[in-house]
Amino acid sequence: MAKRKTPKGQDLRPKSLSKDELSKLQNVVKAINEAQMQIGTLEMQKHSMLRDISQLQDMVGNIQQEFQEKYGDHDINIMDGTIKYNDNDNKTDKKDNDREGL
Repeated sequence: MAKRKTPKGQDLRPKSLSKDELSKLQNVVKAINEAQMQIGTLEMQKHSMLRDISQLQDMVGNIQQEFQEKYGDHDINIMDGTIKYNDNDNKTDKKDNDREGL
């Protein structure tokens, strides 16, 4: 029978990664962390912009209310400011008057 070259109880598994392997792993983890940080920054900007849009929409609603009080319930062209007046302002719809037998 041949003799064993290594003692029976000795563990031959490596104790740690090589410097190159560790460096490669650390670089990948660092890139992931940087990407997550950038996503967080973008999400904060997105939240801020959504809040700004909400405030601007409220302002548009207030302006529409002012215009409705001043000019009535008509269509306003936001490109040139012209007002398209509705012809049936205080008139009832003819279809409603055509109901017979109800």
